[in-house]
Amino acid sequence: GKRKRLNTSVLYDSDESEDSDILVRKVFAKRHCIMDEDESSEEQQPDKTCPTENVSTNRKQKVFAKLKELARQRVTRRSCSSENCEDSNGETEMEEEPFCHLPLTPTEDSETDSDSMKDFIVEEEEDDDDNAEHVKTENQSQQKELNTSNSELLAYYVPHLSRCDHYVHFKRIVKAFLINAIDDTFLSSLYDGTRQKKYAQDMLLSLHYLDDRFIQPRLENLISRSRWKDRYKERVDCYPDVRIILKNPKNMSCQACELNRYCKFNVLLSGKLYNSRTLETDDFMSDDKQVLKVGVVCADRTRVYHNLKHFKYKLYVDCSSVTELDGVEDEPVKDTVERLFSQLEDRGWIQKRYDDLEDYMNDADSFQEEK
Repeated sequence: GKRKRLNTSVLYDSDESEDSDILVRKVFAKRHCIMDEDESSEEQQPDKTCPTENVSTNRKQKVFAKLKELARQRVTRRSCSSENCEDSNGETEMEEEPFCHLPLTPTEDSETDSDSMKDFIVEEEEDDDDNAEHVKTENQSQQKELNTSNSELLAYYVPHLSRCDHYVHFKRIVKAFLINAIDDTFLSSLYDGTRQKKYAQDMLLSLHYLDDRFIQPRLENLISRSRWKDRYKERVDCYPDVRIILKNPKNMSCQACELNRYCKFNVLLSGKLYNSRTLETDDFMSDDKQVLKVGVVCADRTRVYHNLKHFKYKLYVDCSSVTELDGVEDEPVKDTVERLFSQLEDRGWIQKRYDDLEDYMNDADSFQEEK
């Protein structure tokens, strides 16, 4: 009874009311919604599948069309670099969709695509080779310019590090020592800048080269790799003469590194203290001596270090002895130096001293660390 009464009221209202059209639409709309809810299990599944199938087929058709256009462009415009870029973009699009889903025919598309791909890859390799060679030449030119600029800067700001044959430097040093042995103010005038002539500046350059390039770096290397105490190093630096004597071994603290060692060498240090530039000696405590007992490694290191440290002073002492034995008087200094220098060179004396220096440097370079 209720259903009929409700239905008749709805029909009555829909027939006689002024808004009958609107009410009828509402009723039909409600009925349509109810039917959708009731039949959702049967009708919704086909509605969902149909659009996706259409989308996938459309997408395949679009990709297929693009592939055909891409192959055509590769065949006709193989040399154009801009179209090579388009080919690369096309390849990325091709990679997004697997080839197994595309209905390609081998006669029409795959052969042209493979041929075009071969040509495309060759062009890329050639471009890479050209770019690599171009970059290599640019790097070489930049490195060459950098090396030249660095060498020019070194020669300008650090003039005593300029390039020259080592033996030429050594001969200049011998000549400077011969001059100073006759005129003992020559070296001091070189270092204080009094002498500005070219020969004097060349001698000063060679002296700096001997100190800064030959001797000092190797001395610092020997010290940095040792366990020597500062007190022992200062003693070795101050005394120009050394004797290393084998004695009875004794298990004790080494007086060089202060470590417990099997010490069997006595290091005897003596000689006058001298100025490292002008080579002038100091007579204060000239007869002082030091005797220190050291181990095997410290004794060997002392020998190598002392030979380099005092090589310049020993060379000057030898040059002074040569001038003292000359005996020629009333001769200009320049003539005396040239005559003595030529005699020493003819006898091989200069070459022998230079060989000694090279041996000392090699000993320092090959010296092993303490274990």
